[in-house]
Amino acid sequence: MQALGDPEALRTQARAVKEQAIAQLDTYLEQFADNLDKLGAHVHWAHDDAEARDIITSIAQQAEAKVIVKGKSMAAEEIHLNPHLEELGYEVLETDLGEYIIQLAEETPSHIIAPAIHKTRQQIASLLHDKLGNPSFCAPMWASRGVNFAIADTGSIVLVTNEGNGRLSSTLPRVHIALMGMEKIIPRLDDLPVMLKVLTNSATGQKISSYVTMITGPRRAHDLDGPEELHVVVMDNGRSNILGSENREALYCLRCGACLNVCPIYQNIGGHAYGWVYPGPIGAVLTPLFTGLDTAKHLPRASTLCGACREACPVKINIPHMLLNLRRQSVSRGDASAGEGRLFSLWAWIMQRPGLYRLALRLARLGQTPFAQRGWLGKLPPPFHSWTKSRDFKAVAPQSFRERWQGTLQYEQPSHNGAGGGDV
Repeated sequence: MQALGDPEALRTQARAVKEQAIAQLDTYLEQFADNLDKLGAHVHWAHDDAEARDIITSIAQQAEAKVIVKGKSMAAEEIHLNPHLEELGYEVLETDLGEYIIQLAEETPSHIIAPAIHKTRQQIASLLHDKLGNPSFCAPMWASRGVNFAIADTGSIVLVTNEGNGRLSSTLPRVHIALMGMEKIIPRLDDLPVMLKVLTNSATGQKISSYVTMITGPRRAHDLDGPEELHVVVMDNGRSNILGSENREALYCLRCGACLNVCPIYQNIGGHAYGWVYPGPIGAVLTPLFTGLDTAKHLPRASTLCGACREACPVKINIPHMLLNLRRQSVSRGDASAGEGRLFSLWAWIMQRPGLYRLALRLARLGQTPFAQRGWLGKLPPPFHSWTKSRDFKAVAPQSFRERWQGTLQYEQPSHNGAGGGDV
């Protein structure tokens, strides 16, 4: 962000844009829809994922589509669009290289920006060799892709890509459908430069992406290219519930992936471990908000709360605060066992008493002796055994930080024997 001037001021400005958009979401969505209607485009409102799939299927049937080209879209992943269309007999072709690799491998993305980041060069080479014979290209009749930004005061949608596939999938087909979460709206065209700066720099470290495409309505009589029909599906799918909750700033997310790149948890377990479309720190917030704590109550706990995600976020989303909100909700629902509650109450009581805490550390060092090997605990006895079912646990250090620090102070204490006390 240093190449863009004052990064903190830029982040503050970008957050202000999203705060205004989300605070007046209904107003800006209505303005956006009215402007699209004046331009000759079609606006569809989807309450949930099933309704979004039905709308898209209906448009494809009316267009008599057979081959569907797709641009990168996390919203499409969210509603499982590809499997749905393929089950209906459509040939779906991803145009983003990373998404295409994932499609060939029959997997889901492991990163918001780089979906195939978990694969090595050798794995990709082998996959392409096995899957691709002599591919033929059919002129697509219909295309689908996501939306990076939707501009209320112009009715424009904005696509940000590095491979040019956004322009391919939005200009070549006769019918273009854009699927967007309703939080993608920004109030004004003047807001776009700020949002593009923070998005591209946070996502890929670029000052600007290779291709930024603005689409304002379908093809007009004097246009050289573009779709004859433009359909924009504005999807709720649980976003209204988030809007009315204490975690509403989760809707500020630009899907840049910056929080994933700095997260010590994500870097160790990868995106697929999060179990849904959105991985990483923001995924640990969005997944339980979208799918419910019944299915994702473990995710808010899978965090060190180190705060690196908040520092990296281009719109300053306080992800650690929302993770704590979700942990508190989980406890109030009774998700934690009685034993776990007693254990943490004991831990809190000990932590408030420094002398007792130091004694507990010394006892832990002695107690771990039969289980520790090379600084790790491979197997712990009950009630701690669940920690080591699938991973090792770091052993208590031979010397605490406090003990090391006191030793350093004692070592650095100046001598009073008169040596070394002369002026320079």
